Amino acid sequence: MITTVTLNASIDKAYYMDGKIENGKVMRVKSVKNTAGGKGLNVARIVNLCGENVLATGLAGGYNGAYLESLLDEDGILHDFDHIKGETRSCINILDEAFGSTEYLEPGCNVTEKEESHFLERFPAIIEQSSIITISGSIPKGMSKDIYKSMILMAKEAGKRVILDTSGESLERGIEACPTVVKPNKDEMEMLFHTKIQNVEDVVQNAKEIMNRGIPYVVVSLGGDGAMLLCEKGVFLGKPPKMDVVNTVGCGDSMVGALAVAFYREYAPEKALQFAVAVASANALSPSTGNFDTEVYKKLVQDIEIITYK
Repeated sequence: MITTVTLNASIDKAYYMDGKIENGKVMRVKSVKNTAGGKGLNVARIVNLCGENVLATGLAGGYNGAYLESLLDEDGILHDFDHIKGETRSCINILDEAFGSTEYLEPGCNVTEKEESHFLERFPAIIEQSSIITISGSIPKGMSKDIYKSMILMAKEAGKRVILDTSGESLERGIEACPTVVKPNKDEMEMLFHTKIQNVEDVVQNAKEIMNRGIPYVVVSLGGDGAMLLCEKGVFLGKPPKMDVVNTVGCGDSMVGALAVAFYREYAPEKALQFAVAVASANALSPSTGNFDTEVYKKLVQDIEIITYK
């Protein structure tokens, strides 16, 4: 089984607009799609679509929290959330013909020290049946900046492999616990090293610096250019074909979900990268976040080019 962690979950509301946005005017939404959101829940849906057992955990509160759990039930996602007093946030993604995707992300409610301690006390039991743990997204207000570091150490002590996908201080402190995989994008790596990445050589150099901190696998998502995977076996670039992208939201999460499945199935690094890039690309061709058409994936995976760097 694979467990996905989403501490700062949300109700994701996709607003599909009929025409372009005009500032300062009343805009009517053509259609709305509500989803149990947050990066880890996108990961959970991908794992489920890939045919592996998944358990979603994290924090949920209030009416939105109850609604989030009901949406997961509709998706057939097993879940075990700790319940907090605050209200689970909402995040809005506006999709229109002029600007594509525009996101409005609420910060989330405050989590108390007692609520944090309760979740950490339960965490070893929650992940007991899983061999792969993914930890994704931002940390809610009030929680310790070391929360991800603590969870990674707990998971490793229990013999689990951990994939970390976060940014900023959460990423920097999480790396200190040496998870199995970290998956920054280019912007997140620039924040981590306070530098500007200009080319592939810069990506490789900075990713190797992360590996030197004790990380066995580093996967860097590069948007439409695919992703790089660095490990003891070598440095690999996975390039997708040119596509007419529908929705890029959730592509990184789709990559994490596919990586979790690949590690669970013990794929070799090259095959894991090919699989992850194909799933993320298929997600980019779907209007829904954390979703892909299996037939689209089957066509794409044959066209993912794997380039080996020395």
